[in-house]
Amino acid sequence: MALSITEDIRSITELKRDTNAILRHLHSSGRPVVLTVNGKAEAVIIDAGAYEKNVRALNLLKLLIPAEEDVKEGRVGEAAAFFAEFRRDKDI
Repeated sequence: MALSITEDIRSITELKRDTNAILRHLHSSGRPVVLTVNGKAEAVIIDAGAYEKNVRALNLLKLLIPAEEDVKEGRVGEAAAFFAEFRRDKDI
């Protein structure tokens, strides 16, 4: 999903003038659109499905942060021991 600087950067004025065309481009290209004000990036719009996918990915990454910290601090164990304890605790 690489940004195309010739196609994906639009001004707020363009958005106001031709919202439907920009939304069609957004959906057909699958790329975000950067909106500018006075030539400077102000906001980015993305397809709702892409936004939901990004949110899910970020939420998964947030769950991994404590695990990475555990590894760095040496709070790790053997998988076999974990599963044995898990089965024992759950009477599996």
